Amino acid sequence: MTIYQDLLGEDFQRLHPKLQERYALPIDKPFNGVGTMSKIETGAFWLKPFLKLATRWKFLFPENGKDVRFSIKNTCRSLPTGEAEIYWKRTFYFEEITRHFNAFMTVDTKRRVVKDYLGEPSLFYSDLKFTVTPEGRINIRSGPQRIVIGNLEFPILRLLEGVVTVEEGYDDAREVFTIQVDIRNRIVGRLMAYEGEFKEQTV
Repeated sequence: MTIYQDLLGEDFQRLHPKLQERYALPIDKPFNGVGTMSKIETGAFWLKPFLKLATRWKFLFPENGKDVRFSIKNTCRSLPTGEAEIYWKRTFYFEEITRHFNAFMTVDTKRRVVKDYLGEPSLFYSDLKFTVTPEGRINIRSGPQRIVIGNLEFPILRLLEGVVTVEEGYDDAREVFTIQVDIRNRIVGRLMAYEGEFKEQTV
């Protein structure tokens, strides 16, 4: 089984069949998708310097937009430790600049969470909890987080964490994957949110 099948167990079968295909992700057989984010919204103007700085690590960005072209590539690879890791490469094609939001995911089978290292090189770490909705969508929520500096990791105070919620589904009528992402902080509010749709692209 691949990491998401291992994580979700029997619940994996409750996912929409197209999501089961998408999240199966055998080693060295990537999923490629292309589509459009109908809207991308970032937080207050005074957060822009932080969001722009984060672009150095291919993590978050300060731009807003509508109908922004988007691509996603998920690749499963085997680490030297024997663990399977999923590399997430998300690319947003604004009119004047291209931005990235990348991550590396493995599974902690004992705690039943995904270990998500955000950025490239990784800047933040977050636990992720995956569940399946009654409609067969996949729901993702963040847990405890840490800042990553080289080989060192430091816990982030709960009030300073970025609270992440993601829901991905499949629209049978339009034959597209749907995605909604919201990242906010308990003090300052929204850091970033985007929603849109994409289709698998065969290469």
